[in-house]
Order: sequence, then structure tokens, then C-alpha cells
Amino acid sequence: MQRQFRLRRSAEFERMRAEGRSWRHPLLTLSVAPNQLDHNRYGFIASRRLGGAVVRNRTRRVLRDIVRKLNPTLRSGFDVVIIARDEIVSQPYSKVLEALGGLLRRAGLWQEDGQP
Repeated sequence: MQRQFRLRRSAEFERMRAEGRSWRHPLLTLSVAPNQLDHNRYGFIASRRLGGAVVRNRTRRVLRDIVRKLNPTLRSGFDVVIIARDEIVSQPYSKVLEALGGLLRRAGLWQEDGQP
């Protein structure tokens, strides 16, 4: 994912915690807040509770891949933080895709003409 589409600074994540609205799923938590840009920015959180570095990195890779595929069908102008929960580790790619798609729809980021 290109640098311009990433949330990297801790201040950006703190702003999301303070201003963002959250939606929960057993596999993920999604936090969304508007930004002043013409594109979305994404941040991914995988805590040590998930497992070792290999597990955390794989989880972030899967989430980044899904976001890269879904980004063209999403409304622009938002900062999005995706937090992986413990149950995500044992789930296949298709279940994670379904969970994230559902959260994005609930958050109102899915464009009406885009299909899941």
C-alpha cells in the first residue's frame, strides 16, 4: 500500500481513538473518522495478543490485501483503522473478507453502485 494511503503516526491513531466512530465484529474492530483529503488512509493494528511476529505480520498482510482490493468501491475522504481481534488468526481469507466488507457497509463507506 502506498505511503499516502497509510496512517503511521501515533497522533493519527490517537485522533482516531478520540474522534472516530467504531463498529465491532468478532474478528475485527473498525474505526472511521472523516479527513480533509480526497482519498482514504488506512491503519492496521495487530497486538501481541494475536501471537508472535509471524502471525501478526501475516494478519496485517491479509488485511492490507483486502483493503487494496476493496478501496476502489469505497467512499473517499476517511481515515480508517482496522484492529484485528484474537479470533482472526484461525480464520480463512474468505471469512476475513466477509467480515471486513460487512463492517465497511455498516460504517457507510461502501458506495451504492459497488457490489461486494
